[in-house]
Amino acid sequence: MEHPERSFIMIKPDGVQRQLIGEIISRFERRGYKLVAAKLMTPSVQLAKQHYAEHDGKPFFEPLVKFLTSGPVFAMVWEGKDIVATGRKMIGKTKPLDSEPGTIRGDFGIDVGRNLIHGSDSVDSANREIKLWFHAEDLNSWKPVTQGWIYE
Repeated sequence: MEHPERSFIMIKPDGVQRQLIGEIISRFERRGYKLVAAKLMTPSVQLAKQHYAEHDGKPFFEPLVKFLTSGPVFAMVWEGKDIVATGRKMIGKTKPLDSEPGTIRGDFGIDVGRNLIHGSDSVDSANREIKLWFHAEDLNSWKPVTQGWIYE
């Protein structure tokens, strides 16, 4: 894998408060994906507005920004084959009650306003979000010893 795909995955304040960080990391690790960056932080209003810029002007934009800045989030960059699409499947649908059991939202969520986690919805979004939340030097390149057992 010369240029593996990366995705931005963020555990939102409700997921952090519910102490689901370890559970969520474990799911991605067990799947075979590689964590290349992570940090616990409380986003600024400016960062939250930039992150959700496509929703600016919609009635839920300000409450979304207020919620994202209400406490710490756990921002991560995961790497691996088809991580964006597969990560979205692992996360589940935006509305947790529409999510299948076995997905993060299906197992732990009830309300759309407390859906625990964000995952990039495209490779372009992932690249934009990674640059927004992390500096280039924050991203680690490393080869897990298990790589040969996960990839052909």
